[in-house]
Amino acid sequence: MKAKIRDPHFTELLDPEQDIERLLTGFDFTEGPVWNPVDHSLVFSDILGNSIYRWTQKSGLQTLCRNSYMANGNAYDLQGRIITCEHATSRLTRTDFSANGEREVLASHYQGKELNSPNDVVCKRDGTLYFTDPNSGRSAGFGVPREQKSGFQGVYRWDARDLSLLLLVDDFSKPNGLCFSRDENHLYVNDTDHGHIRIFDVADDGMLHNGRVWAELESAGIGVADGMKIDSAGNLYSTGPGGIHIFDADANYLGIIEIPEQATNLAWGDTDLQSLYITATTSVYRLRTLTPGHKPLG
Repeated sequence: MKAKIRDPHFTELLDPEQDIERLLTGFDFTEGPVWNPVDHSLVFSDILGNSIYRWTQKSGLQTLCRNSYMANGNAYDLQGRIITCEHATSRLTRTDFSANGEREVLASHYQGKELNSPNDVVCKRDGTLYFTDPNSGRSAGFGVPREQKSGFQGVYRWDARDLSLLLLVDDFSKPNGLCFSRDENHLYVNDTDHGHIRIFDVADDGMLHNGRVWAELESAGIGVADGMKIDSAGNLYSTGPGGIHIFDADANYLGIIEIPEQATNLAWGDTDLQSLYITATTSVYRLRTLTPGHKPLG
């Protein structure tokens, strides 16, 4: 594994001598990896391939959904249904692939105007969904070219209790990846255009306050601030230029895992949550970590 190590604590998280495994390849633009701890499967999107796939060590690769409306980010809700961000339709949807596979639209408009193109989504322990809404899916190469209806790119909350959609932040240039801290008292959101990660305090009512820049990503190659997750110790892993950028819980820069292709997102998996699955343009990669990932819902 090639890595740019900036702090010795990096080697407490990963063995830099290991090889990165190219697990799957031949896709157009992979994204949205999520691990299912019940059936031990990895689900991920191919945005430009317009599909969602499921992979297990035993059964290999299966097509879960054709015509995914250029699905990007995915997350599991409290009932194990997949929440998906659709570039082509500007919708946030929910699908129970273990049942009939019927797609249910959760959000498509805000105050009468189409959403831009939901990008990434996370589920809070109370079932509420937080998602980013840049305009990426309205541009050639990432979605369906069309005019943007709203005058901002923000972060939203969808409340499962009353099905309401609330705009939380509207001052991003291009919000992208997001994840909660372990105690869910903070929400991290990165901004692709600015190459930095912002942090927000999460109030008891779910609102976001006191947004500020938490970390800047180093310009280290091809790629942008995109998907991100935290591990069980609170270290944050964010895709960015050159690969996966790692920070400790105090925003100290630990280093960069160099990925052969442009990294887009990541998820921990396997029974010990110590395998890091990385979506990167045409491929899915896997490597082992010494510190497990944060336990997902389910």
